[in-house]
Amino acid sequence: MDGELGDFLRSRRARIRPEDVGLNSYGRRRVPGLRREEVAQLAGVSVDYYIRLEQGRGPSVSDAVLDAIARVLRLDETEHAYLRTVARPKARAVPARKTQDTSARLVRPGLRLLLDMFDRAPAFVLGRRMDVLAWNALGDALAGFSRMPAGERNMPRQAFLAPGARELYPDWPAVAAETVAYLRLDAGLHPDDKELAALVGELSLKSEDFRRLWADHQVKAKTYGVKRMAHPVVGALTLPYETLAVPGEPDLSLVVYTPEPGSETAERIALLASWAAGENAPELRA
Repeated sequence: MDGELGDFLRSRRARIRPEDVGLNSYGRRRVPGLRREEVAQLAGVSVDYYIRLEQGRGPSVSDAVLDAIARVLRLDETEHAYLRTVARPKARAVPARKTQDTSARLVRPGLRLLLDMFDRAPAFVLGRRMDVLAWNALGDALAGFSRMPAGERNMPRQAFLAPGARELYPDWPAVAAETVAYLRLDAGLHPDDKELAALVGELSLKSEDFRRLWADHQVKAKTYGVKRMAHPVVGALTLPYETLAVPGEPDLSLVVYTPEPGSETAERIALLASWAAGENAPELRA
């Protein structure tokens, strides 16, 4: 992940037009967006200081300078936090766990019990690199986690490499972009994660879409939203979701789909639960 700070700053500069920040656009520009000199001027730092920062050669940078740069580049809250993270490579790395990344060791029994208590809502637990570590019966019926080889229970790998992913998600371009943005956010916290680097390398090699999205340097936290799915058994689903932090487990997130009570999606989820239990099973769509 070398050069992450510079790549991120350059990508953010490119999306800001000079007129957006009160500057006149004089002459032809070789690249879109603000020049480094303009960012430095607007942030109140020297041009040399900003250039060294963008090249990763700068000294320890203060919060005040980062805040000023974030203001100039119009970073949102997530991007601002990400900037602070990648600007301090020595401080940002999260120590690796001594335990292996396995669901058996990472997902405690109480959390598994909590998953099973969501009897009307598909739910699953995400770990590092967006690996799927545990799920309830409805989550499995929705996504088929138990039928995947253990090494393929990973949301980015499923979104970009699994056959039928584009048919499963009618809004696949948005799903793909959000997945990559969330994965890059994780990469900022764990710059020395060799498994993450290997995953990014594999996806970049096998998927042109992933490679393009990764190069955009978008970062986004997936705390809540709505996902549409075309399920092969029960058809179209519109699924709001909530992503919850797990107390005491900073690497884990609990994702719960929350269909609106009385909605067509809620009825289809109930049908899916019956199908998964083998009761009144609807015929599988061709």
